[in-house]
Amino acid sequence: MSDIKSVCVYCGSSTISDPIFDAPTEQLGQSLAKAGITLVYGGGNPGLMGKVANSCMSAGGNVIGIIPDSILKLEARHDEVTELHVVPSMHVRKAMMAERADAFIVLPGGLGTLDETFEILTWKYLGIHDKPVIIANLDGYWTPMLDMIQHMADKKFVRKDHLDTFVVANSIEEIMDILSRAEPSTEPIKSDKI
Repeated sequence: MSDIKSVCVYCGSSTISDPIFDAPTEQLGQSLAKAGITLVYGGGNPGLMGKVANSCMSAGGNVIGIIPDSILKLEARHDEVTELHVVPSMHVRKAMMAERADAFIVLPGGLGTLDETFEILTWKYLGIHDKPVIIANLDGYWTPMLDMIQHMADKKFVRKDHLDTFVVANSIEEIMDILSRAEPSTEPIKSDKI
């Protein structure tokens, strides 16, 4: 087993998203708990965010939620998580999530998930962190994004070595296998560079 002790999961909070992603999201939460890995996530209760947190807690896992006070007007925070941090901005939220995590998993989501994904990938190729990033391409959800990234690389806007800043997994079992072999970063996030 690897030394990964905490994982940040980026995912959607939509309450009307395709239910095909519900069961794998719950499976991920349960799998993290069983592996003794703390879940770090956006602190909300609706959508896949609530499902991953609730399933992790129901399996005995620890969950750290980080939510900006401005989002509390848009979605319900999750008051039953192990730790809940209400922070002043999205910037503080994303930096704190990144600092608290040993690795990152990108589940299906919307524009906020895309924002978090591209920021954490950019931070990685800029050397701000060197933590594993796993794109969970469940049911092919992220295939159009992955194709776009490859297109950007083909057109020389993305260097080929930037394609090595993440790995793609197609199932929860594959995600957990990647985590079990992952090497955690020995360097903290370089907060002064964010």
